[in-house]
Amino acid sequence: MAAPSEPWITLADTLLQREALICRLADGRPPRDFAGLYVGDEEVERVLAGLPGLDGPGPARVAAVRAGSAIGVGRAREAFRAALTGASRLAALARAAHLSTAEAEVLALVVAVELSPARQRLVSYLQDSVQLPRLTLSTLAQIFADDPGHPAERALAPEGGLRRAALARLGGDGPWATLVAEPAARLVWHLRGDASADPALPPGTVRIPGDAPQRPGGLLLVHGGDRESRLRAVRTRWPGAGLLVCPPPEAAAGWEAVVREATIGNLVVVLELAAPLTAAARDAVTHGAHLDWVLSSAGEQPLEAVPDRPWQEIRVGDGEADADDWHRVLGRAPDPAYRLSREQLRLVAAAASADSGQVAPAVRRLAGGHLDGVAVRIRPRRGWDDLILPFDETGQLHELSARHRGRDTVYGRWHFSPVPSSGVVALFAGPSGTGKTLAAEVVAGELGLDLYKVDLSAVVSKYIGETEKNLERIFGAAAAGDLVLFFDEADALFGKRSEVSDAHDRYANIEVAYLLQRLETYDGLVVLATNLQRNIDPAFLRRISVAIDFVAPEEPQRRAIWARAFPPTAPLGDLDLDFLARQFKVTGGVISNAALGAAFLAAAEDSPITMRHAVLSMKREFQKLGRLRTEKEFDRYFDLVNRDADAAPAR
Repeated sequence: MAAPSEPWITLADTLLQREALICRLADGRPPRDFAGLYVGDEEVERVLAGLPGLDGPGPARVAAVRAGSAIGVGRAREAFRAALTGASRLAALARAAHLSTAEAEVLALVVAVELSPARQRLVSYLQDSVQLPRLTLSTLAQIFADDPGHPAERALAPEGGLRRAALARLGGDGPWATLVAEPAARLVWHLRGDASADPALPPGTVRIPGDAPQRPGGLLLVHGGDRESRLRAVRTRWPGAGLLVCPPPEAAAGWEAVVREATIGNLVVVLELAAPLTAAARDAVTHGAHLDWVLSSAGEQPLEAVPDRPWQEIRVGDGEADADDWHRVLGRAPDPAYRLSREQLRLVAAAASADSGQVAPAVRRLAGGHLDGVAVRIRPRRGWDDLILPFDETGQLHELSARHRGRDTVYGRWHFSPVPSSGVVALFAGPSGTGKTLAAEVVAGELGLDLYKVDLSAVVSKYIGETEKNLERIFGAAAAGDLVLFFDEADALFGKRSEVSDAHDRYANIEVAYLLQRLETYDGLVVLATNLQRNIDPAFLRRISVAIDFVAPEEPQRRAIWARAFPPTAPLGDLDLDFLARQFKVTGGVISNAALGAAFLAAAEDSPITMRHAVLSMKREFQKLGRLRTEKEFDRYFDLVNRDADAAPAR
């Protein structure tokens, strides 16, 4: 139980003592067994005699008792009111809730009863019922009857201070006079010194303590940037203030918990909004006028969704972490390879602390969990030596890497306008197997980034609106980590818009328009790969930074690809790479598959890889492609690939 010397405890006990004397002496109510469980004849007579409308003798006798105890109650009240300016938990709570003196007295009495079984027995005696250990509205009105200017029961009215701050509620379902005052359990725990959060708070709520004094209550709208940058704007607006950051609750109990927790902790409530406030949410913010509220969102809130109270607005223009943020969070200078928002930097710091302070793996970890299921992560392992392309195409790929790496210089130091964004979009066009995926991997490796190959089958949905949600998930996750997004067969998403003939065409065009909008606001590197450039919608072509045509390799490139296709450790026999490069005019992808197939044929025979294995494997590749095998192409090996002996090799 709280220390007996505290003024609010003294006041509560003094008031209860006075009421007990009134009941015992003025009403002549002796203690008896089974009190409140039945109503006897003598009690009926006593009640009738005491009803004010019947002019019974009760009021005069009560007045005498009140007069006799007036000095003690007066002193207790003076001490309590003086203590409301002090540092006790109840005094701080009364100030945070903007309670009047009368409301603070009611709160002190109600909580004191809640804390003590002895007081509860006394209340049962006052109310003549063992089933009423808490104070009813009628008893509260009776206890504070000597202060008619501030009826005590109004503290528990719907707009009363205790209800407004969610510190107490009315229990029971009987007549108004028998409704009982129930202080919130979180309040009682707080006054007992426990700081546990209210269990009814919305999931994901974060409490950030502060040491600022009470504020008059206000409403601030903050939009733009990222979550951490918006919180920074709030801290600038209210330096030193504690924050209660949470999503909007879904039920009334959650709103009461938010108001109560913010009141107890003297915290500014920051509502993280993904959608405009509902009518119930607006009412809750308006009702909790003693608190400071912040509506934090990526975009502006519609005016009709703003609660009906005076408000101010802050727009966060740029959420990118600066040097001060890096030093404060990670204790180091910014890494120029990463353009992180403040929220991303906070997450990276948490991941880096679990990985020996390594920043690069932590940045890559940002996007990983969000992209699972809609993209395949490719950690670059191959380099420029593995990419066999003509000189001009290779040079364009180097320029693409330099363009992504030089954004800080061009847009930052030289102040070129990043319209529509500082992101880089590349288009790789060419037949299948010409090295588009390998080129994307090599560029990602050159930049030290992971490559995420988007799985279009997991993105495109037949359900209206689902494709946009999947795309938002992809771009949102990619923005959270520095990486390369690779859309293979991009014309499935970036294709030309069609004439609208039905609802499906209309929504398909909406998806293309949304994708274009999202692509224009993305600051990273995106690679679109397509077999035919003319299939891409012209609106996307205007957004392309670098366009590279991948063509089928000529004989010198094919010779180099064949040579790279066999590792130095592979046992090679009579391979004639010049013949293979000259005779088979195929793409690099087909060459790689043929070399691998030849290796498996040789392994089945436990022999070195020979020309017989290579041409047999090429035959299989031609069969897969549905391509004719001509005598001119296979030359002296034509009979070999057409004989029946090319079934399973002997073991």
